[in-house]
Amino acid sequence: MPGQKSTAEAMLAYSHSMSVELPTADIPPRIDAIRKACISSVHGACNLLNVDQTSTGGSITVRIVPEGVQPLAEMAGAGGKVSSRTTSAEDISDAVHETQRDRDQLEAYAKRLDDIAARKDLSVTDLIAVSKEQAAVAEKRRILDNAAADQHHRLDTNLLRISFNDPHARASRREFGDIGPVMVDSALDGTADALAALAEGLPYLIIAFPLAWLWWLAWRKVTRRWRK
Repeated sequence: MPGQKSTAEAMLAYSHSMSVELPTADIPPRIDAIRKACISSVHGACNLLNVDQTSTGGSITVRIVPEGVQPLAEMAGAGGKVSSRTTSAEDISDAVHETQRDRDQLEAYAKRLDDIAARKDLSVTDLIAVSKEQAAVAEKRRILDNAAADQHHRLDTNLLRISFNDPHARASRREFGDIGPVMVDSALDGTADALAALAEGLPYLIIAFPLAWLWWLAWRKVTRRWRK
């Protein structure tokens, strides 16, 4: 998975994702090794964005220079199975041009404010108003500068997300987790069958009970005579 470098004409922000199958015990140390390689900039400038670990897997997300994507991908897949990998690009040229246009307009407005502030015939009230407007322009300039820096950072680096999982542990966990629903379904089916059987036999019980009672009275009367 080689990294991709955007051109000045295309202005594409590249991102990569890959999934690696590893034994559960090997996943935490592998994520930690990638994390250390990123924060120490072993393969070039790198920013650690996210680390996530679960009982059967985990993931790590970094933003790194294009030259560092391949080494980190090789580190992630060593001794494991790469089950998927994708590379995508987002065209941010419109956003870049819009930010630059806003900056140019803001600079032109700031120059006009500076010219007004330099006038000798400006009243104190007008000077205060201009000063407030200059402060607002400075804040807008800071916001636009940050936006431009973020856009250029996306163009100069690649986003890389690596996911790890143990398919065997996940399958065992899924099979064990299915026991509960199966038991509930079996209990519900058994209860439904029992209620159905009781409903079918209820009329017979209603008829049989008085007959049995009459038979018992007759038998008691006969046995009493026999004893006498």
